[in-house]
Amino acid sequence: MTAGYADSSDDGGWTNRGRQARQVADAVESLVACWLAAAEEASPRLPARQLHALRTVRGRPELNLTALAEHLGVGLPTASRLCDRLEAAGLLERTAQPHSRREVRLVLTDYGHRVLADVAERGVRRLTPVFEAMTPAQCAALEHGLSAFHQARTATDSPASCRGPAAPDG
Repeated sequence: MTAGYADSSDDGGWTNRGRQARQVADAVESLVACWLAAAEEASPRLPARQLHALRTVRGRPELNLTALAEHLGVGLPTASRLCDRLEAAGLLERTAQPHSRREVRLVLTDYGHRVLADVAERGVRRLTPVFEAMTPAQCAALEHGLSAFHQARTATDSPASCRGPAAPDG
């Protein structure tokens, strides 16, 4: 038997890692539901993909349209239309890169920063009662586990590993 895996007689062949992944997936569904509810309370109401795009741009000041499309796992036309909508809403600006006037840089507006801060604060307010219902040991274990997950995912250097298929460009 390989470390971390159950033999075929244990639980119908499911590995320990498989059971852990299922438990995490169930917990993540609940967490995502809290986050999406918080996002829906914010004004303006933005789809999850637009919020993800805004967070991506905020975290990468030199990001261009091609890099955003790659990060989101969408085609360039889809990313361009997404940015069109965010720009029309006053959340994003396209500016020329300082080193290359032909390359467009994506930058959050002050309003875009405020919207993301509002969504984050609403998320904290939604999650706080959940954490209050947990013991300190459970909270510490969750924090440790999430940190380890983030480090392991980052180490694989493959954000696409947790992303579904790219949306069609049409």
